[in-house]
Amino acid sequence: MQQNEEPLKTKTQLKSLNRALHVLEYIAEHSGRAVDICEGLKISWATLHRTLQQLEQDGFLSKDPETNRYRVGPRAWFIGSTYLAIHPVLEPARPYLDRASLNSSITVQLVERSKKQATVLYNSHSENSVTRAAVGYHFPLHAGSKGQVLLAYAPNQFIEDYISGDLTKLTKTTEIDAKSLLKRLKKIRNDGYACTIGDVQVFSGSIAAPIFNRDNNVVACVCFVTKKSILQNITKLDILVEQLIETTQNISISLGWHPNSIQP
Repeated sequence: MQQNEEPLKTKTQLKSLNRALHVLEYIAEHSGRAVDICEGLKISWATLHRTLQQLEQDGFLSKDPETNRYRVGPRAWFIGSTYLAIHPVLEPARPYLDRASLNSSITVQLVERSKKQATVLYNSHSENSVTRAAVGYHFPLHAGSKGQVLLAYAPNQFIEDYISGDLTKLTKTTEIDAKSLLKRLKKIRNDGYACTIGDVQVFSGSIAAPIFNRDNNVVACVCFVTKKSILQNITKLDILVEQLIETTQNISISLGWHPNSIQP
């Protein structure tokens, strides 16, 4: 009897762990009150209450005493910061990102795909910055050049599943039509970079290009965010694209990618 109880206990523990991870992930994207989290995850109040209490007690979540909103806590931040400290792309890329960020007209970002989100791993700062995004900010893959580049080089089945879902419009110009997105993703693969204007913030735009590893797989992208007017100037756009491609190719080479590789 005891032998049968042990696998059942393990299964229950794994289920609780999986639920806690889902709650953490949801709150990382949607900080809010318990009632909001309960509605968003569609789990029972009693189950959610126990999970929130445990995560808060262990320091993985923090709760604002005035608004009762939950957000990621210090222990979760510790895990995330450790991930960045040993990131296999960020450290080799940093010298090239720092060099690109000397151009004060742009904000330079290193971004990777985390499921359906484009997550910022590096973000330069300048007095002319037009974005409030910082390390850890995440954006839907269909909005902005960074997300579209990462989506363009994702597996075909992932792309199909993603564009068939409900896509959010961040501005009036955010593209959410599946057929139009597929055409755009094909163009990005052909051009080797993406450019979007006004689809994340109405007053800004961005360009992004992929970073390849030694196996010719896209592992991240570099994104330049700047004023909309700069990207609408063909001469300035061409100069930025040239700088962007040089940056991503240098990073890719540092990861073992060969310039003569046939890109997917």
